[in-house]
Amino acid sequence: MGGSGVLAAVTAGLYISWNGPRLISAATRLQGVFFWDFLTYLIEGMVFLITGLQARELIIDIGRYSISKLAISAGVVSTVVIVARFVWIYPAIYLPRWLLPAVRRKDPSPPWEWSFVLAFTGIRGIVSLAAALAIPLTTASGTSFPDRDLILFLTFSVILVTLVGQGLMLPSIIRALGLANAGRRERHADREEEFRARRQAIEATIARIEQLMAERQIPADFAHPLLARQRDRLKHVEHRGDGNAHHRQLIEHQDEVEFLLIATERELINKLYRRGQLKDEARRRIERELDLRDAHLTNLRT
Repeated sequence: MGGSGVLAAVTAGLYISWNGPRLISAATRLQGVFFWDFLTYLIEGMVFLITGLQARELIIDIGRYSISKLAISAGVVSTVVIVARFVWIYPAIYLPRWLLPAVRRKDPSPPWEWSFVLAFTGIRGIVSLAAALAIPLTTASGTSFPDRDLILFLTFSVILVTLVGQGLMLPSIIRALGLANAGRRERHADREEEFRARRQAIEATIARIEQLMAERQIPADFAHPLLARQRDRLKHVEHRGDGNAHHRQLIEHQDEVEFLLIATERELINKLYRRGQLKDEARRRIERELDLRDAHLTNLRT
């Protein structure tokens, strides 16, 4: 019964994750982003709080181990953790592409330098710490869990070595592999792909409006403003996506003016609310629309 329940939950999660864009409303998605960010922040804070509470007791308990034994154990475990990531990440990246032509055509094999950086960035943190802290204090017989304090110490050591050691070495590794500008090129390619998708989506919207005009005999005085708005959006996206400095400057000025207009609306709405000329529920609805416009512009500028 328990296994079937877990299977049903996993299946439901996969189904929702795949079909979420059409099943979940936009308002729910907007609220969900803030909710999960806040929940993650609380969980991370709780884990580090528990870590601080256990740190003093841990320092006392590991006193029975010699410093040389602790240092050797920490070095061996950290080395195994780092090497193990290199051992599995290369086969995980290249084997499916070598064995399955469909995967290779859809996503060609990346350069070995990318895989090396990916393997090198196996930094351990809160997940490893949470797993170590989840070890019970006692066994089923009531005795203390054997070497629990040593496991916690080694977990702290691995986190320190990977987070501080590998983290500080990462810039030098990236420069040595000639990948210093790879991120900038990838972001540029992603932005071009994004603007291409935006442009195609707006063009599909314009075609749909024209189709509705023909099928349903929509009045011109109703359809033409819709077409004008979509064509204005299309022009806006095209100017953002091209490399013309003059167009980019015009778009930046347009964004600044739009932000000023949003601020003007927001100020007036709050003034009407303070005067008692607008109820709180209506004010919240209007503010939500302004927030969405603000977020949309901020996302485009970013």
